[in-house]
Amino acid sequence: MHSNFFQELKQRGLVHQTTDERALEEQLNKESVKLYVGFDPTADSLHIGHLLPILMLRRFQQNGHVPIALVGAGTGMIGDPSFKDQERQLNPLTTVQEWSDNVKKQLAQFIDFNNKENPAIVDNNYDWLGKMSMIDFLRDVGKNFTINYMMNKESVKRRIDSGISYTEFAYQLLQAYDFLKLYQKYSCLLQLGGSDQWGNITSGIELLHREEGVQGFGLTMPLITKADGKKFGKTEGNAIWLDANKTSPYEFYQFWLNTDDRDAVRFLKYFTFFSLDEIAQIEEEFQQAPETRVAQKALAKDVTTLVHGQKGYEQAKRISEALFSGSVKELNTEELDQAFGGVPAYEVGSDDSLNLVEILIAAGIDSSKRQAREDINNGAIYLNGDRIQDTDYEIQEADKLGGKTTVIRRGKKRYFLLRF
Repeated sequence: MHSNFFQELKQRGLVHQTTDERALEEQLNKESVKLYVGFDPTADSLHIGHLLPILMLRRFQQNGHVPIALVGAGTGMIGDPSFKDQERQLNPLTTVQEWSDNVKKQLAQFIDFNNKENPAIVDNNYDWLGKMSMIDFLRDVGKNFTINYMMNKESVKRRIDSGISYTEFAYQLLQAYDFLKLYQKYSCLLQLGGSDQWGNITSGIELLHREEGVQGFGLTMPLITKADGKKFGKTEGNAIWLDANKTSPYEFYQFWLNTDDRDAVRFLKYFTFFSLDEIAQIEEEFQQAPETRVAQKALAKDVTTLVHGQKGYEQAKRISEALFSGSVKELNTEELDQAFGGVPAYEVGSDDSLNLVEILIAAGIDSSKRQAREDINNGAIYLNGDRIQDTDYEIQEADKLGGKTTVIRRGKKRYFLLRF
């Protein structure tokens, strides 16, 4: 254990609230502490909204503590109301269990379950919540909480006027019971979560105190907001997933590379394992020449490598450079699929004309022959990065990258694919 570990978390801006800061810091300095974060499987993959708590578990493990990743197949059947405007949709058990298995595999990328000194632990709260009867729940958990106590939680207050079901109202008690079970099984004393989890965490500490007479601890991380006011973790309305099949390494890399100048250094503190001294050095360089985007490049490289490995990072960088320079011919088929995953594509049929004017109309790139000829004559049409200014041009075999794809660019940024 490093005696300055807790202070470093604070310097990185990772500590939003704690239940008893002084006692927690003493505990962390004194011995290896077992701590947990819960991950409810609400989709078949985790997304970058989960990345901060995952990396917190990793930080604690690197500093000699024992992280417990709790997959919430039980609580995932209910849905956490915290700072949600409406009830979550309830999913079938088979779906939640399948998602739970995916979540477990993803967590193994970041925390070490085979470490000889302090191996991480993974558990699933369906193992106890799924077996618990309603009578047991009301007698063993419910009796410890007054309705007034539960109503005073911010996450509940916000939903009272619009309506909250008893199911979601009782969620905080299920999460409190998780903390109790993890204490009983592993002597877990600390729960981490986002700032929206404060009410649920303090309920767990209350139950621990009443049932076991011990002091538990809670630590929340800040809710991440972007300088432009947009929600962190989404781009063009889509979530940024940790699964490469849902968000390609290229898209993932681009998300971090496009970080606002005002957020870049803060995100380096949150999401990377650069030391504070290294970050200060990057910051100094960045302030002197913001146009070099040195902070964004360091951020994108580190987080992409962490999530998608060195190969994923190198591939994402290669695609980015090829698109920037216009040399898409250097990309292989897999890289083309990543680079143009969301781009409109036209399947060229055997009876389609391969004349450039005709195909621009067939693919919906231009609306008329006049417009297509004008675009070609004006130099606005590029095939695989090469400008074409011949209205009689016919697409040839050499234009089919990997034998099956042609990239058409109209103007500076509008891309289209032809698939053969």
